[in-house]
Amino acid sequence: MSAFIGKYAEELIKTAKYIATPGKGILAADESTGTIGKRLASINVENIESNRQALREMLFTAPGALPFLSGVILFEETLYQKTVDGKPFVDLLLENSVIPGIKVDKGTVEIAGTNGETTTQGLDSLGARCQKYYEAGARFAKWRAVLKIGPTDPSELSIVQNAQGLARYALICQENGLVPIVEPEILTDGSHDIAKCAAVTEQVLAAVYKALNDHHVLLEGTLLKPNMVTPGSDSPKVAAEVIAEYTVTALRRTVPPAVPGIVFLSGGQSEEQATLNLDAMNKLDVLKPWTLSFSFGRALQQSTIKKWAGKKENVEAAQAAFLARCKANSEATLGKYAGGSTDAAASESLYVKGYKY
Repeated sequence: MSAFIGKYAEELIKTAKYIATPGKGILAADESTGTIGKRLASINVENIESNRQALREMLFTAPGALPFLSGVILFEETLYQKTVDGKPFVDLLLENSVIPGIKVDKGTVEIAGTNGETTTQGLDSLGARCQKYYEAGARFAKWRAVLKIGPTDPSELSIVQNAQGLARYALICQENGLVPIVEPEILTDGSHDIAKCAAVTEQVLAAVYKALNDHHVLLEGTLLKPNMVTPGSDSPKVAAEVIAEYTVTALRRTVPPAVPGIVFLSGGQSEEQATLNLDAMNKLDVLKPWTLSFSFGRALQQSTIKKWAGKKENVEAAQAAFLARCKANSEATLGKYAGGSTDAAASESLYVKGYKY
């Protein structure tokens, strides 16, 4: 472990452990200005700062929702925003025992000589930015690496490049007091079956943990944000119990017990499907040495945004929809979700081919 991490070691372990509290999960509200613009466009709302602020305030002030969350990932703009009454979002979250986090990557770029595979940029200025975010109240960070499955993908080059990038990011975060969420997302695009996704997930995670160890990252002060193991988007669907079994098996083979929590991304699944899959994993009667929870963006917000439609008079109904999703996912982290959301929006697929933030 680096001497720099040493001074933050206790805090990092405590923060990661708290975020992984059973019954709680993470709201990913870290959409970049362009991505949140697509969300707002879907309800015919203009992509200006006041509307972005209004959407986030609606989520953060939803009555009864925050007790189901342990963390919220913010975009840089949001980290410094306030409620209309002038309370900084960071203070609002902390007062409700929710830890503010920050997205720190700068998006993906193509790796030359590959079939459109990518690596993630943003390492150059990362140390200085982490210091600034820590001062602003953030205590964890997120960095997304993206891999894809194809006839020859992911290539060894792509796996190694992304594992190394995630490890370097994780170390820099820890040296500046931020718990790194390690996110190697394997996209669902393609016609592969679930067994292929499982094999690639194991291969990628094995490489990621090798790199984290090589870089002396303090695993107790990290979280993993993986994809669920599912068939490709062009393949027949399978039951939640099948997804649960393949996913938990892949994780048990690759993720060290030192990692306190695994927080899944929803990867374009419908709100309800993501919750049912998480619930099925927590119902599995096998040893799981880490908490299995959620770090959902679209799968916590979609029905809420639809109900809101940018109108003040809809805020209450939209917040009720958000509370329902937070509660459902909290129950799923305990394996106690009964299912059966009555909201049609919760069952809509959120899949977008080649999804970009």
